[in-house]
Amino acid sequence: MAEAIKGTVSNLIGKISGSAQHTPREPSAEEIQQLRKKYTDAGQGQVFAFVDELSTVEKSQLFHQLSNFDPIRINELADKALNPPKTEETAITVEPLPEVATASILDSDPTDIQKWYDAGLKEVAENHVAVVLMAGGQGTRLGSSAPKGCFDIGLLSEKSLFQLMAERIAKLQELAAKAHGAAKVVIPWYVMTSGPTRKPTEEFFEKHNYFGLLKENVFIFEQGVLPCISNDGKILLESKGKVAVAPDGNGGIYLALVTSGAREDMHRRGIKHIHSYGVDNCLVKVADPVFIGFSASKDVDIATKVVRKRNATESVGLIVQKNGKPDVVEYSEIDKETAEAKDPKQPDVLKFRAANIVNHYYSFRFFESLETLMHKLPHHVARKKIPCVNPENGESIKPTTPNGIKLEQFVFDVFPLTPLDKFASIEVRREEEFSPLKNPRGTGEDDPDTSRADIMKQGQRWAEKAGATVVTDGDAFGVEVSPLISYGGENLEFLSGREIKAPAILERE
Repeated sequence: MAEAIKGTVSNLIGKISGSAQHTPREPSAEEIQQLRKKYTDAGQGQVFAFVDELSTVEKSQLFHQLSNFDPIRINELADKALNPPKTEETAITVEPLPEVATASILDSDPTDIQKWYDAGLKEVAENHVAVVLMAGGQGTRLGSSAPKGCFDIGLLSEKSLFQLMAERIAKLQELAAKAHGAAKVVIPWYVMTSGPTRKPTEEFFEKHNYFGLLKENVFIFEQGVLPCISNDGKILLESKGKVAVAPDGNGGIYLALVTSGAREDMHRRGIKHIHSYGVDNCLVKVADPVFIGFSASKDVDIATKVVRKRNATESVGLIVQKNGKPDVVEYSEIDKETAEAKDPKQPDVLKFRAANIVNHYYSFRFFESLETLMHKLPHHVARKKIPCVNPENGESIKPTTPNGIKLEQFVFDVFPLTPLDKFASIEVRREEEFSPLKNPRGTGEDDPDTSRADIMKQGQRWAEKAGATVVTDGDAFGVEVSPLISYGGENLEFLSGREIKAPAILERE
């Protein structure tokens, strides 16, 4: 099955990161000649320009890297990207999702929220829930060479993003087992890395003993890559023996789930519901029972969490109906009047307010249909300055202006392919569930300091709600509550009547 997908999509997972550790099989002269002809016939023979200068190992690595791509398919993608077909401009109609497909934690009846929580926790207890983490990003913008999930945002506990998420999984397993008397509750965790982040991610998990989770329930896999293309459609060489490649975007998750065997592992485990999210959100409620219960109650294939847009000018993508289909519309795609429109039923809030936070639910039924969808997903163009070598003389080129493109897919590209009645959205509280980490410390927005502050403020709210008095002084504020004590603010009754001097940390009851 996976081979069929490789043929259709030609967006294969190149095990390039492993080539340094594992010398690939040496190809025969005939095999190299056949592959060279395939690329030359496609007008991409420059990738073999220096093959005669390469060592045996370098030649083997280049051969195996190029074997993972179909040059004809690459040409098609490049042509479509560099010479997009002219289409008649048609008016875009944008409407909020139908009311029947939406809910809000802010406005819903507490009875409904509890009902969703109970139903979702039951699914967890029955081992029907899995988690897929998109963790391919590096912490380069944060000043770190490690994967972003390894980053310490400055908490008193010095916990990384990976550790916070792992402990939430562990706590939720414990809550579900206790609530339903289950002997063994497992939420398998599928961690999608990129080529550069796979090995350091695996080493980080091993070093920390999988943060208390069982190794057999943590499945680390790698998203695919695509060659970088020059502005005239040629595959670029990073060095004489290696093609320049880039990850295929977070939309590469769908192919990677299949080719890595992750989907098959889910099938074997009897998974029915999947929660997927990005690694940079320190407040994420991993495998959130409310989200699972809500989505299951609607019997949808895809659901998404959103937060309320702060104001009409906030530059965020919005979950909407676009031309009658579920989609994400970027802020730049809507006019000022649309952005500022008010909800007729709630005149104090925006009509278009469902900000996309890359936090999704999938039914396993949807994952079973991936083969029919993946070849329909578009490739988006990112124009970049790509270091490469000149195929004429082998000289290194460090461009000062964009000299090529990287092709990527977006995780939400599947939304318009989903029937409207199989799509839903739930609005959650930003302060409880969304604090992205994107910028270096000191930026003042979406940086390690704001992430740390958001966790500390959340813990303080939880402690005060439980009856504690939190004493703050100047810049000293907040309580860090270990996920091993409380998943979402529950079980903190022991704090009632206590005085806590901020900043504080609660690691155990």
